[in-house]
Amino acid sequence: MKSNPYTLYLKTVVLVTAILCVSCLCGYRLMKVQLVESESYTSRKYSTYEHSQTIEATRGEIVDCNGEPIIVNKAGYCVVILPEQFPDDYTEGNKILLEIAKLLNSYNIEIELSMPISETAPYTFTTDNEAELESFKSDLGLNVYATTDNCIAKLIEDYEISEEYSEEQKRFLCAIRYEMFVRGFSMSNRFILAEDIPLTSITKIKESGVSLAGIDIVEMPIRYIEQDDIIPHEIGTVGPIYAEEYEELSAKGYQMDDTVGKSGIEKACEEFLRGKNGTKTISVRNSEVISTDITDPVESGNTVMLTVDSTFQRDLQKILEDFIKNFDSLRDEKTEKLGLGEITNGALVVLDAKNGGVLGMATCPTYSLNTYSEDYESLLSAENNPLVNRATIGLYRPGSTFKTITATAGLCEGIVSGYTPYFCSQKYKFKDHTYQCTGGHGNISVIEALQYSCNIYFYKLSEDLTIDRISKYAKMYGLGQHTGLETGDAAGHLSDMNYYAEAGLTWTVGEVLQSAIGQSEWAVTPLQMAVVANTIANDGVRYEPHLVDSIWDYNLTSMIQKIEPTIAETIDGEADGVYSFIEQGMIAASVTNMPAKYSLANLGYSVAIKTGTPEQGSRVQDSFFIGYAPAENPEIAFAGVIEGGEYSKYMIRSILEAYQNYKSRSNAE
Repeated sequence: MKSNPYTLYLKTVVLVTAILCVSCLCGYRLMKVQLVESESYTSRKYSTYEHSQTIEATRGEIVDCNGEPIIVNKAGYCVVILPEQFPDDYTEGNKILLEIAKLLNSYNIEIELSMPISETAPYTFTTDNEAELESFKSDLGLNVYATTDNCIAKLIEDYEISEEYSEEQKRFLCAIRYEMFVRGFSMSNRFILAEDIPLTSITKIKESGVSLAGIDIVEMPIRYIEQDDIIPHEIGTVGPIYAEEYEELSAKGYQMDDTVGKSGIEKACEEFLRGKNGTKTISVRNSEVISTDITDPVESGNTVMLTVDSTFQRDLQKILEDFIKNFDSLRDEKTEKLGLGEITNGALVVLDAKNGGVLGMATCPTYSLNTYSEDYESLLSAENNPLVNRATIGLYRPGSTFKTITATAGLCEGIVSGYTPYFCSQKYKFKDHTYQCTGGHGNISVIEALQYSCNIYFYKLSEDLTIDRISKYAKMYGLGQHTGLETGDAAGHLSDMNYYAEAGLTWTVGEVLQSAIGQSEWAVTPLQMAVVANTIANDGVRYEPHLVDSIWDYNLTSMIQKIEPTIAETIDGEADGVYSFIEQGMIAASVTNMPAKYSLANLGYSVAIKTGTPEQGSRVQDSFFIGYAPAENPEIAFAGVIEGGEYSKYMIRSILEAYQNYKSRSNAE
């Protein structure tokens, strides 16, 4: 049968049309893949990852009450390992670590490493702390019985450290790799290799950085001590986070390589000083960084303003040190009989009488914050314990300064009035024992008893008070407990039957008499006794002492929080004129037996003081004083102690003159 030409033509057209349609569809699909969906297909071929890297916030600064910097931040340069550029390959990374270590060593720049193994073979552990060693071995995946050689071998294996390296090089690589591990080196966390490097090394390291992948120098804020002699014990220090701290701090958002306050104001005000870290998001494709973006801005920490005036603080420190240095010139027949030796230690505290703020706090001996780290071992072993702030931690018997508390108890409890006399014949017999007084004072009331520090008046008063009521008022004045100071202090203890029982001592009936005059087993700090003076100055209102005046933004342009005074206790006695009688006695004491050079009688205002010479074990005695001024309208309260000395009250005039200079400067500003 012969084909129809028309039919053949039609089939050809249909076939060609179908081919054209298929070609068009293929072309369209190819174009879509190449032009429209190319990024999607590329992303399938090359995986894209995002990593978050913490940007550390600049720590807040610490300034004195005038805004004068004590602890600041200055631009410094640090050598860092950038995780996005450092090789994942251990062999390549180890080569770079050895090269950068060699370069840093040529500039005497040390890399701080914490691996607890000696630097040379035969290897030994460098700590006896079992918990620390157990943690170290656990980090390596080893059991508690692992030896130093086991640990080194495990690190060499884990980090593919070549046997071609010397023992010293292998040990270094083990230590640096372990340090990178414990500090959480990862794509989210860079590693700071060395801080605050000298400017002379920067160019060379930068040049070498071209061939040392991941090594860079970055500008970072470095903690700098502007005034190293301003209350160094209370300013405190910062440092790295230790393993035992990390669990608690990590819950608060800290990274392992963060800096944290370790002591003093740096620790007490950590929440204000810390700031808020930012976040940098790093996008990586096919092992190459394709973008970095700040996704969470960093916020600097707040600045802490103290109540302390730097110049006044230096004046107090000089007054104390000069007194100790020149004590030999004050010696007389009396001090020679006491057998007083070389005087080396003491403390002074001055409070703002209006609110309990610490205006100054001196302790001797002391140290410099700038050399604290390098001098630490020698400071730790020094005979006179310069690391102890005697103003807040030193414990002493208060001696006759305590008579102000016994007087408060007697007057508030109604056992005596301000005019009730006791007779002093210089000797007092109690329970078959005879006690002595400094003189025969005759009939004497509380004002004269405080003026002349009559022991017999307070012996007799203590019989009616009993130790329970004496202790009650001692506690109301803040003794035997922490004061509330932000940086902490010693609580000390009372001299009562409870303490004697706890200490395994025998309480006898005569102890109440000795306790009433500040002897026996009282243990108080100069800060506590300054608070006692301040409480009397405020007619029984006891303020908690504080070092922080206010919290500001980083640049000191806006106050965030003002620290309001805290009333810890009120000893109600003003209705009966209790504090008026005590004050009169203290004013009278200020003009009794004072040489003209140290006299408080011609200052243009009255000063209220009480002195004491407590017996203090092997030191024979100490010399204590408390007081406030002007007595008519108190502005400051103070206390001071000299260990194993006499005449500490001779410093009071100098303290008051230094305070007047402080006021003049403040008014001029």
